[in-house]
Amino acid sequence: MIALLRYQTALLIGSHRWLPPVILYAAWLAIGVQSGEPILDAFGYAAGGLLPAGVWLTRVCVTNEPPAARNCAAAAAGPGRVHLACVLTAAVTGLLPALVGTAVVVLLSDPRSTDLRVAVPVPPAAFAGLLAALVCLLMGIAIGALSNWPVLRSTGWSIPTGLLAALLLLVLGASPANAAVSGLVTGSVHGTINTPWLPLAATGLLAAAATAAACALSSRRG
Repeated sequence: MIALLRYQTALLIGSHRWLPPVILYAAWLAIGVQSGEPILDAFGYAAGGLLPAGVWLTRVCVTNEPPAARNCAAAAAGPGRVHLACVLTAAVTGLLPALVGTAVVVLLSDPRSTDLRVAVPVPPAAFAGLLAALVCLLMGIAIGALSNWPVLRSTGWSIPTGLLAALLLLVLGASPANAAVSGLVTGSVHGTINTPWLPLAATGLLAAAATAAACALSSRRG
């Protein structure tokens, strides 16, 4: 598996297809994270941008390999293992913008509540913000795994499906991603840090189940 991850990572870096989702997230941060903004609000905003970026990164990774090369890799290691390596590559790649976004918020934001009256300790806030970012990233990975090959073969369906699902899961109250983001924003009103442990656990299970389903289907359709 390590060899497959190294291969997929090298393929991703060499293709430069990682640039658009990373630029999208950088633009998201540049527009929404302003100097002097309350820190918990900024962490919620920064985390939310990782959901569509995660969907896009996953699509890039699972469709990046030419069919002939993928068939050779699948013949050697198995189609399920190859697809798992693609999804894991997207997840690992997404960690870098998550860390950068957290650092940007720490550097620019005001460590106080929304009304600027209550001091917010930076290390616990940064930890909660990073966990919220991971929740949104994993949710994006789950959506990307289910909205691309082998689950959906048509680009005409996979791209709008992934974008629509990302939007809905970011705004719907029942979504772990929405719970993580809204927990930070709500806590900012009183300067309270809500660490999103439950949304992280739920999203981890969802991402694992979605990836397992996609890998199992790739074995049948490979």
